[in-house]
This record gives sequence, structure tokens and C-alpha cells, in this order.
Amino acid sequence: MFLPPVIALHIPDGFLSVPVAAFGWLLLVAALAAALRQTRAQLGERQVPMMGVIAAFVFAAQMINFPVAGGTSGHLVGGALVAILLGPWAAVLVMTSVIAVQALLFQDGGLLALGFNAVNMGVLSALVGYTVFRQLSRLAGEDRGYLLRAGIAAWVSVEVAAAATALQLAVSGTSPLTLALPAMLGIHAAIGLGEALITAGALAFIRQTRPDLLQSHTAAARGSGWVAAGLVIALAVALVSPLASSDPDGLERVAIDQGFEELAQEPGYELLPDYTIPFVEHEALTTILAGVLGVLAVAAVTYGLARFVRRGQSV
Repeated sequence: MFLPPVIALHIPDGFLSVPVAAFGWLLLVAALAAALRQTRAQLGERQVPMMGVIAAFVFAAQMINFPVAGGTSGHLVGGALVAILLGPWAAVLVMTSVIAVQALLFQDGGLLALGFNAVNMGVLSALVGYTVFRQLSRLAGEDRGYLLRAGIAAWVSVEVAAAATALQLAVSGTSPLTLALPAMLGIHAAIGLGEALITAGALAFIRQTRPDLLQSHTAAARGSGWVAAGLVIALAVALVSPLASSDPDGLERVAIDQGFEELAQEPGYELLPDYTIPFVEHEALTTILAGVLGVLAVAAVTYGLARFVRRGQSV
């Protein structure tokens, strides 16, 4: 049976108190201001299309939930992967673009909770993942254990995002920290292994096919065929999204086990809810079409943002 994908770590409205959610928005605005400032100073021309392509891939990959222990599923977050490819601040912009499109177009995660969703999965995962990767590189050397370092960084980034979510739930009064923290860390330790494998696999593929894309973030990439190839790969991933596991994601599993899932509020509006096209009844086809539309929308939004930032360098 084909079912819409379940997207992990996206907090719905109702799980966070209004003051906590509002604080999340303040943190996000501050982080985006810093990211825009840093990216404007550092963004190379090759990163402009690359940001759009990578955002499209992350969006598509997040639709593919894989099963983990106990009837729970998880998926790629992608913050560490994007930060390794683009640098931490460009990664913050990419991840925020992905999460914003998911919330606004597909009602995945609440609008009030969007601030902390972007902070957890976008800001923290990118900055923590990149920091861990660079620290491990200094300890082991740039040429040793590249994929292992990337995998460890990806795993740590997921655990930090899960811990932050648990803290926000606790401060909101939704679940005591003594229950939420071990539950979130435990299930996301398993999900993080999938994150590590996907991150290492993606980087291994890039090292074999386009190693120049892993050079200095401001270096020029050879040719432009990789842009089309990257979009094709992202679209191909979206095509298999109906095969994703329909088991509850990590956060949803914790909510079910601890009895606060009923706090989740329905979205105030619906455009393409749960990654479906309302007038398409075929279950697999509606998910595929929504995925393709999402890939193109995320690519366009992120490319436009990158082009805007790049133009700002000459102002």
C-alpha cells in the first residue's frame, strides 16, 4: 500500500507553547541575519546553482523514510551534508528554505513551530555538523577517514537536533525533560545511523564523480552539466517516495508513547497536505507529483535566494 511520507522532527503546532514558539522565531531571525551576512561575504558563483540543486536533493531525500527499530521510521535531515558541501552559513539558508517550503506548501510542521523547526533541523544541524566535521579533520588530518568523519558529524547533528526538540517540549510543558530527552535521544540514535550512512554515501558518490565540488567553497566548478544531473537525481529520488516507510517518525513515536500526540493542531489552511495533490486520487501518483512539485519549488526558491545574496555582494 502506498502512503504519503512521514517527515521526522517537524514539530506540529500545539506541541510548543506560544512563548516558546515565539522565541524560536526570534532565534531563527537572528540566525538568518547572521547567515545572510556571512554568506554574502563568502558566496562563490558556483554556489548559486549548487545551493538550488542541493536543496532539491535534500527535499526529495527527506520524503524517503526508512524503517528503524520498534515500528518507527526516520529520514535524512541533511544539515551536516549540506554544510560539508557548501559551508555552514550557506547550509543554514538551504535548510531553512527546504523547511519553509515544507511548512508553507505541504503543511509539514506548524507555522508557529516553524521557527524552532528551522532552528533545530536547519541551523543546529548545519552548524553542529560542520563544527564536528572540522574538529575531527584537525584531529585526524584532512586526508584520513573523510567519510567516517562526515558520518560521525551527521550522527551528532541529528542527536543535537533531537535533544533541542526534547528541551523545547519540556519548557512548553508538553513532556517532562526526564522522559522526553532519553526517548528522543534513544530513537534518534538509530535514525542518526541512517543519516550517517546516507551522508557518507552521498559524499562518496560526489568524490567519485565530481570531486571538484568538494573543493574550496568559492572555487569554480568545471562545466554546468552537473546542475541538470543533480536535478535529475533529485527528481528520481522523488519518484520513489511512495515506497517510503509509513511507520511513525521519531518525534511522532515519542508523542504516541508519552500520550501527547493529541495536542497536535490541524493546519489553518491546506494547499498540498501530507505531500498529496488534492484532485489526484491515485495514492502513489499523488505523492510522486507532490514530490516533483516540491523539488522544483525548493530548487527555485533556494536558487532565487542565492542569486539575491550574490547580487548583494556588489551593492
